[in-house]
Amino acid sequence: MDKQTNGSDSGLSFQQKVWIVCGITALFVILIWFFIATFNVFLLILAGALIALFFHGFANLIEKKLRLTHKVSLLISIISTFVIIGLLFWFMGARIQAQVTELAKTLPATIANAKSQLSTTALGKKLLEKTSSEDVYNKGYAFVSKFFNSTFGVFTDTYIVLFLGLFFTGAPKTYIEGLLQLIPKGAKKGTKETIDKIGFTLTKWLKGQVFSMVIVAILKGIALSLMGIPMATALALIAGILNFIPNFGPLISMFPAILIALTLGINKAILVVVVYLIIQILDGNVITPSIQRKLINMPAALIIIAQLFMGYFAGVWGLILATPIVAILIVVVQEVYVKKINR
Repeated sequence: MDKQTNGSDSGLSFQQKVWIVCGITALFVILIWFFIATFNVFLLILAGALIALFFHGFANLIEKKLRLTHKVSLLISIISTFVIIGLLFWFMGARIQAQVTELAKTLPATIANAKSQLSTTALGKKLLEKTSSEDVYNKGYAFVSKFFNSTFGVFTDTYIVLFLGLFFTGAPKTYIEGLLQLIPKGAKKGTKETIDKIGFTLTKWLKGQVFSMVIVAILKGIALSLMGIPMATALALIAGILNFIPNFGPLISMFPAILIALTLGINKAILVVVVYLIIQILDGNVITPSIQRKLINMPAALIIIAQLFMGYFAGVWGLILATPIVAILIVVVQEVYVKKINR
């Protein structure tokens, strides 16, 4: 009797074990639900971290070229970035604003003209029949609105991301060390190495993206101007910005250019499509690979799948940040799993 009593006192009863399992399961479900519900917030945090990486990467370049301290270089990188953006909008803002306003005013007439141009060909008539029904319009609108929703609104999201980026830029070690405090002592070194590798990878990726955006905007601006397409500056700026989104960004930027070109005739529209495709092929096979694909191998199909899922469930931020998330996951898998099993 004494042995049985001692055994029952030292161990847990079946009922207690069931409650413990239920409690752990409930906690796990709550954590998953919380992560899904706040996933867009995590995306804003990632966007802020990317801004901080950009500032530090720019500061490293200044530090190498001018041989200044990192703090001074970082201050110069932040100020010069805002000054460059400010000057860009100062010199080009009025012209771009006028062109965008004109684009918005003429868009209904442009669409009507595009339809009339398409109706002159057999293929165009079939395309109009397939896309003009109300059911297709409603489905397309719902799909696009799902892709391009945002967390708190465009301006609020931008404000949050910008200030998070500045905070992360000012004291990155504080946040990294705070995160490492949550990691068990034996895993801190490996976690720190993984975080450093992620930072290095994302910095190189950002460098490639910014360089690609500038080149694409310049090439498309020159091409559109030579073809005599109205609002070439605004269209080139849109193309450069949207080029930050791989695969889908260039396609999205092509549509307003095609609509404007259709006002000058269907041949102009076809020429715009050809020029945009040539520039994107050049960017995708020459410019971007020379910087990014030597660093980390990201399969194109995997990026597209990630963009589809992320864009559908998380809106515009998911579409924009799908590629860096894939890069982070690849680095984590390589550092945490692949390297260990190959030792």
